[in-house]
Amino acid sequence: MTSTPLTQKQIQDCAQAEHQRQIDCEACALSRLCLPLGLHREELDRLSRLVRRQDRVSRGQTLFEMHSPFHCLYVVRSGAFKTTISVSDGRQQVSGFYFPGEFIGLDAIFPQQYQSRASALEDSSVCLLPYSALETLSQQLPGLQNQLLTRLSKELSADKNLLLSLGQKSAAEKLLTFLLSLSRRFADRGFSANHFELPMTRADMANHLGLAVETVSRELKRLQQQSLISISGKQVKINAGDEIARICS
Repeated sequence: MTSTPLTQKQIQDCAQAEHQRQIDCEACALSRLCLPLGLHREELDRLSRLVRRQDRVSRGQTLFEMHSPFHCLYVVRSGAFKTTISVSDGRQQVSGFYFPGEFIGLDAIFPQQYQSRASALEDSSVCLLPYSALETLSQQLPGLQNQLLTRLSKELSADKNLLLSLGQKSAAEKLLTFLLSLSRRFADRGFSANHFELPMTRADMANHLGLAVETVSRELKRLQQQSLISISGKQVKINAGDEIARICS
């Protein structure tokens, strides 16, 4: 499937189109996971006026390319995304996965260039936050500025935890840590913490964790034999959450 990033002109065109109409942040089911958390009604209204929505990002479609100019932050409304980084030898490294309520592009704020390529793992939708307007508004609303700093802190923490996982844990521990992280993220979004679907391929999962695909398949089978998890296709069931948490600690 051929995928092309959204250009600045396309972003502007989308902002004028019906499918990317102004949204009501106060009524959004994801508000507790996003910037509106803690804002008052009048502040929410001001935020809503700058946020735009793209109702359909097709599977495989790219939001932005690595090193392209930074214009806006993206918040996942539905579906899932991955980010990939091109390394010096031409290989692609999966740097992250993103689910509803999570921000994509925060690491582009300082360099003013996107630091990865973001693409949809399935048919999805996003909110677009033009950063220049968001920055101006956050200077006027301390609560909004605090939320932005919180999002940045969470991303830094996630990067630190990933480095720890890749450097010190066994293959099985990496997989369990990853699945436990997904479990908690799905639970935060009101979904089941014990039974969920993996939107990414095993190749993407292996790449993200620094493992071979064969190792992922072998370890998943072994973990299933130990009754820690159950897997059917992309469906995963956590059978022993407390035991998994103990192993991952």
